[in-house]
Amino acid sequence: MDHSLSFHKAPSISSFLPSAVKNTQGPHVFTPLNLPSIFTFTHRRPLTTGFTSTAFGNLKVPSFKASAGASRGDFCSLNAPLEPRSAPGKLLSSVLQNQRQFFHFAAADELKKLACDRNAAVARMFLSSDPDEACLHRRIAQVKEHDCQVAVEDVIYMLIFYKFSEIRVPLVPKLSRCIYNGRLEIWPSKDWELESIHSIEVFKMVREHVSTVIGLRANSSVTDNWATTEIQRLQLGRVYAASILYGYFLKSASSRHQLEQCLTLAHQERLNHRNSLQFPDLLPCGLKSLIFGHVSDMQFVSLGQGPGRQENSLEELRRYVMGFDPETLQRCAKLKSKEAVSLIEKHSCALFGDEQTGMLETGEVILTSFSSLKRLVLEAVAFGSFLWDIEEYVDTVYKLKDN
Repeated sequence: MDHSLSFHKAPSISSFLPSAVKNTQGPHVFTPLNLPSIFTFTHRRPLTTGFTSTAFGNLKVPSFKASAGASRGDFCSLNAPLEPRSAPGKLLSSVLQNQRQFFHFAAADELKKLACDRNAAVARMFLSSDPDEACLHRRIAQVKEHDCQVAVEDVIYMLIFYKFSEIRVPLVPKLSRCIYNGRLEIWPSKDWELESIHSIEVFKMVREHVSTVIGLRANSSVTDNWATTEIQRLQLGRVYAASILYGYFLKSASSRHQLEQCLTLAHQERLNHRNSLQFPDLLPCGLKSLIFGHVSDMQFVSLGQGPGRQENSLEELRRYVMGFDPETLQRCAKLKSKEAVSLIEKHSCALFGDEQTGMLETGEVILTSFSSLKRLVLEAVAFGSFLWDIEEYVDTVYKLKDN
């Protein structure tokens, strides 16, 4: 029996969060809990495939080629899992391939047009006085709303693709193009490029997530990376979707953390500035000159700086996330727009589903290496991080639907 890959069946984001967030009585260790047992591991052994890296346009090869040194011009063919369905999406796809320097201008222009079209349809609905005419315009507005949602999802997807192309990482194409005789291999791994988009704090948490979901240590050897394992295609799709959510959550939490740090620092600077102005003014002129006359020779150390602070800085985000109450955790983990929910589901189905029907066989087992699994998980985390940024930008031009 075929099954579609439902986004709502992906593992809950809470299963990938620090245990201290969910259970304040438990140990403060960042370990995803309640992860379903989805992998059937074979014994680890050195991988000797005999395959060579070839272009992924040929459906009979087991790997896809994307040279680590490729220039941005090499993205002449998008070959993304999800094809643009709307006119704005197809336009941006063409601009990205042929006039890359104008891509952001074109994307902004399309978003403005979509916002104007939707607003105009809604305005006509409210301005109609005749009941029959109002009913007609209501239906027109509903159709326009649907068309605009499809188009804005395409725009978001193309913006995400552009972000990947900036770090010279092509999205993994449909898995059906990368599987040969039941074996999946993705090469080159692009691990460094995918990890480079994160801050050091986030990078450590991403590595722990990868280690947890695929069972591969961060300091694993080359032999371990190329050892093989088996996994059901449906379960791999769910892990991919959950990793997108985790990347989205980390971006949301880290942005919130940075904002609170900036506000705290600004408050401290205001207090220090106020005190430095008030105290000298209370002193007699001679005493003030004696105490503050050589102020240029003094060295001031900002609060919270120093070696101890630097040593603990890598653990700040982890401790910050662990301090979340359930409401804050839900707020950071929840996708803000319905368009984002729909896009993740469609992208995941396009990537893991059958090329023609988009359906999945529940029992299909894929043989692959831990390196390929890591590539997929790192891409998913980066996808979620990019989605958070682009969702924020798009919402300033085209009001997205609240989720």
